[in-house]
Amino acid sequence: MKIKKILVSQPKPTSEKSPYYDLAEKYGVEVVFRPFIKIEGLSAKDFRQQKVNIADFSAIVFTAKTAVDHFFRLCEEMRITIPVTLKYFCSSEMIANYLQKYIVYRKRKIFASKTGKLADLIPQMQKHKTDKYLLAVSDVNNGSEAALLSGNKIDVTSAAMYRTVSNDFTPDEAFDYDMLVFFSPQGIESLLKNFPDFKQDDIAIAALGTATAKSITDAGLRLDIEAPSPEAPSMPAAIDLYLSKNQ
Repeated sequence: MKIKKILVSQPKPTSEKSPYYDLAEKYGVEVVFRPFIKIEGLSAKDFRQQKVNIADFSAIVFTAKTAVDHFFRLCEEMRITIPVTLKYFCSSEMIANYLQKYIVYRKRKIFASKTGKLADLIPQMQKHKTDKYLLAVSDVNNGSEAALLSGNKIDVTSAAMYRTVSNDFTPDEAFDYDMLVFFSPQGIESLLKNFPDFKQDDIAIAALGTATAKSITDAGLRLDIEAPSPEAPSMPAAIDLYLSKNQ
């Protein structure tokens, strides 16, 4: 089946230079940006119920830009002064660079994984083994990241700073896509919540990451595209490869 319309379950890019627009032009397809999930920050009241005191920690671990946003938001709402001595450990260089939105980068101790994998940060963290680490996560975090760190003798505490909720479709909203692109297991949950009788048929489904891919197959759906891979390091590259073979 020829792909004509692709749903990318992310917010619309702010830049016109998005690779998804390049795909639309290259293959003559329509790309629609429509998140299946949305992020809501925990209120200061809800955060305090976890009985986590941010001031008790000397290092913080970020695995998503969303976590960065909500950490600094909560600190501001709770009037917490972030010490200049706080150490930042980021699972990717992209997240580390994003910190510049909130802090003077050159004046802080910032560490980033060059591979995009949290596991590759562990040697750096073990050099600072006396620190107490705070791991900023969402409310649906499965605890695997904290288990990885604590299993390597790192003193870490997880704290939910934001929640992921389904971004429901309206009854009159068209659902006429030939490809669905997902970036988290929660996106699959939202799909099945919105469309409990969903039948895949000829619809191609793409997943970013092994957890997302597993949630698709666990739901009994067919996984057509998975990224990253040796041939396609990003989702746009994976879609490009698929379209080049199937259009």
